Amino acid sequence: MRGVGRRFGGLHAVSDVDLEVAPGERRAILGPNGAGKTTLFNVICGDFPATTGSVELFGRDVTQLPARTRARLGLARTYQQSRLFGGLTVEDNIYLAVVGVSGGHLRPVLTRRDAEYRERARRAAERAAIDHKLSEPVGSLSHGEHRQVALAVAFAADPKMMMLDEPCSGLSRGERQLLTDLLLALDPEITLIVIDHDMDVALRVAERVTMMHDGRVIVEGTPDEIRANEVVHDLYLGRGHRNE
Repeated sequence: MRGVGRRFGGLHAVSDVDLEVAPGERRAILGPNGAGKTTLFNVICGDFPATTGSVELFGRDVTQLPARTRARLGLARTYQQSRLFGGLTVEDNIYLAVVGVSGGHLRPVLTRRDAEYRERARRAAERAAIDHKLSEPVGSLSHGEHRQVALAVAFAADPKMMMLDEPCSGLSRGERQLLTDLLLALDPEITLIVIDHDMDVALRVAERVTMMHDGRVIVEGTPDEIRANEVVHDLYLGRGHRNE
């Protein structure tokens, strides 16, 4: 991202952001509520167009490209709020993601390609440790299991880069640990960018951290540098976290 801004009327949700994430890097984007983190995600993935600046993805300028095109280039993301189909099974939700990212269409007659898509969906569910729930309706699952299905939907695209928006929100300690383990086991060739208020998860998973405040990047560094940074403590972490 180069000089990226996003304005809603008179509100500058993101202002003049430069961000460079290397292939295979694990990056956390942190900051208090209203810092502009999710808006930044929406600009990267194409849900919102940038008001100013440019976005480059995998060496290609995608500033004017829609979200569906960026997804087909290898970008997958999750959202704070579930965007799953509660009346469909876990497998069907993941299968539809495979169909969508592959540029396919639903057809009245099944083909060999549909069987391949189903197999990809089952493999994605296994990677997210939710394959034991394949036949269950998503609406019957727990909140933590919804997060796992959303992660499987992202895996289904065979992405080069995954962007996870608050993946640990509302999870129990055990569920957070499971998700952390899944992220730590992620293929090292996949680039990972995470927004999360759970500092233990974010700083354990990340190699580099970008701190935002009022729509701007104010600090970047390693997890240890972020823990020790006075500005970060004043804005977000609190003294207790640094001293632990």
